[in-house]
Amino acid sequence: MRNNAEIVVDVLERAGIRYVFGYPGGQNARFIEAMHGSKVEFVLVTHEACAGFMADVYGRLTGRPGACLSTLGPGATNMTTGVGNAFLDRVPLLAFTAQMGKSWHGRTVQMHIDHGKLYAPITKWTTPLETGEVYATMKKALEIALSERPGPVHLDVPEDMAEDSSAESPGEFGVTPAKVAPFDSKALEKAMVLIQKAQFPLVAVGLSMNRALATGDLREFVEKHRLPVVSTLMAKGQIQEEDPQFVGVLGRACREIVAEYYKPVDLIIAIGYDPVEINYEDWVRKGVPLIHIDTVRADIDPGYPVPWEVIGDIREILRALDKMPLLNHEWDLQALRSHRRKLHDALTPDQKHFSPHHVLQAMRQILPSNGMLAVDVGAHTHLIGQLWETRGPGNFLVSNGWSSMGFAIPAAISAKLIRPERPVVACVGDGGFLMMVGEISTAVRLKLPVIFVVLRDNVLSLIKVKQSRRKFQNDGVGIFTSDYRSSDNLFGAKVVTVREEDSFREAFKQGLRGEGPLVIEAVVDPAEYDQLI
Repeated sequence: MRNNAEIVVDVLERAGIRYVFGYPGGQNARFIEAMHGSKVEFVLVTHEACAGFMADVYGRLTGRPGACLSTLGPGATNMTTGVGNAFLDRVPLLAFTAQMGKSWHGRTVQMHIDHGKLYAPITKWTTPLETGEVYATMKKALEIALSERPGPVHLDVPEDMAEDSSAESPGEFGVTPAKVAPFDSKALEKAMVLIQKAQFPLVAVGLSMNRALATGDLREFVEKHRLPVVSTLMAKGQIQEEDPQFVGVLGRACREIVAEYYKPVDLIIAIGYDPVEINYEDWVRKGVPLIHIDTVRADIDPGYPVPWEVIGDIREILRALDKMPLLNHEWDLQALRSHRRKLHDALTPDQKHFSPHHVLQAMRQILPSNGMLAVDVGAHTHLIGQLWETRGPGNFLVSNGWSSMGFAIPAAISAKLIRPERPVVACVGDGGFLMMVGEISTAVRLKLPVIFVVLRDNVLSLIKVKQSRRKFQNDGVGIFTSDYRSSDNLFGAKVVTVREEDSFREAFKQGLRGEGPLVIEAVVDPAEYDQLI
């Protein structure tokens, strides 16, 4: 006989889930006890939202669902921010919330709310766990989380249920996510006819490619046919940014320059494109036909022509596309090289003062090719999205479907736990840093050598730019007062404050050689954001 909490941990072990990120409470203490001595490690965070963010990154990097745990009431509401991130960024995740014992349901009780109603809008499924049905429920939860499109599942656990003993047996426990239906070969054949007729076909790559395991197939397709490519923010790395056929990232810094090159487009081949990042209508010229290749149907205004959708396994579709004869399009790839130089020059303007792009260029030159960068949300995201060379899929972690400030710090910590052999850096604005600064203590406690680069400009720069363009007053965006003084230590992590590029480079190199976390406070002039965003 085991208690139900131990059975849940057994399921996590069988599913290959190594960590549960969370915060303890009276109602979930039994779960934490059940993990002790198991193959599943409980990772204490300082805020439940970070538990969700860390579980999200676990799901992205491993392909297995991440797991996070909260207590009831405010713990559960805090965790929704991280769980919502997994929902709109399409990541498999199990969100466990502890709850009052079943005898208290329907009563007025301190901290008690309906967790199911709270989590229903941001999960694929929400259900309570019940004695005798844990293996079946958890199997279903795992399969739902992993099936296309992947996302979070919420499991509510009454305190007395976790304590209850059960003789439940796993039987032949196995997880078999629903397979994507085979694509329509006739639809693909007709799409190929359109592609062959197009004079200016453009490939647009989106975040579904990150889980398609088809990076090589995609690169082979675009290189064979010499096709120009645009990417969404989260798909960075699927096509190498230094590739001569890469046009740029949609919707980020200097987007007008990116759009200049693809203006002649007469057909868009969208591969793994998920409009949760940027809607088609935000950049596709009305009247340009679209071929949509993904695991789900296109979400686009009916006024935009979508002559063919090819829905199924993206890798299999790309391999079938390989049979298509060499395309004879009219793109000027020499002009694309000139376009890339123009874009780079615009992203790196001459600045008298130490500026964000100086930080990014220095980091890219020093960080090894396999280094991972977690990026927060803010003005700097626009610049990083366009300027940063990702050098491979999985090296760039960002929140874009959910687009949540506070993502980068917990994301970097989780990435370093999962990929300890690789250098990991978080780049945050001072606004996002203040939201989740407590998690630096988690990195210290876990002895994780993560570099946290804080771009300090003393203001919420993205909002300030938007206010100024609407001729609003810059109210509500100032962060630090004039008497702010930097520290050399934060929760046991060393802090280095830099005001020029050479000092930043030296601090960054020291961080890569270090054995613990380092915070680099880069005091920058945000003036370039006005022209870049």
